[in-house]
Amino acid sequence: MKITVINGSPKGRDGITNIMVSAFLKGAREAGAETVNIFLAEKEIKHCNGCFACWFATPGQCVIKDDDMADVLSQGEGSEILVLATPLKYANIASMLKVFIERLLVFANPYILKDQAGEHRHPKKLPEAESSLYRSNLVLIANGGLGQREHFQVISHWIKRLALNNLSEVVGEFFAAQGPLLADPPEELRPMIENYLLLLEKAGYEIASNKRVSTETEKLLEQNFIPDEIYLQQINGFFENLLSNVSHPYVKEW
Repeated sequence: MKITVINGSPKGRDGITNIMVSAFLKGAREAGAETVNIFLAEKEIKHCNGCFACWFATPGQCVIKDDDMADVLSQGEGSEILVLATPLKYANIASMLKVFIERLLVFANPYILKDQAGEHRHPKKLPEAESSLYRSNLVLIANGGLGQREHFQVISHWIKRLALNNLSEVVGEFFAAQGPLLADPPEELRPMIENYLLLLEKAGYEIASNKRVSTETEKLLEQNFIPDEIYLQQINGFFENLLSNVSHPYVKEW
């Protein structure tokens, strides 16, 4: 099995997103998977022009040739699993990842049909899409700093709609709601963080082995590291320290 990660974090290799991805891919490799980890922060991916030339003038071929999109697609060719990794940005995916996803339009079929569930969708894709990232089953990895899983609702819905449109399937969603704790956890939290990363390794192993993550692993990964109130005290204390020498009218009240 081949697993390709598209990491949309602007911090690239130094981001919290990559901490999660690295653990997941370690487990996948232990199960024998070939893995590719692509950082969009290190690539130039231009915006889709919305010209639809890839449908009507040069089917399956994008008119944009002077960026890294073709190289990324080439690296991911033959993947069975596409991992989309992102920090949470205003309750959504990072902008670089959105730009990448829009460029996958090149593989779509322009016709619109109604499926058995009554959904309007593009039918079977162009032959060029069969071995592409477009048809890979999807995993979503994300982290955020607000501390509650509810903030991932938008991207959780989005990944399911993306799979529906691409005629693929979501096989895993892994969200770290207290993401900043992954980067530099206090001494007392390190065993808990290490256990979480081991669970991500296990998830990678399971998906590489069975194309599924077990219910047990999934449930364990849904748990926050520490209670809400303690997290708020710690994160706000961190901000308080950073702002101690800054004159700015921030307030901690509604």
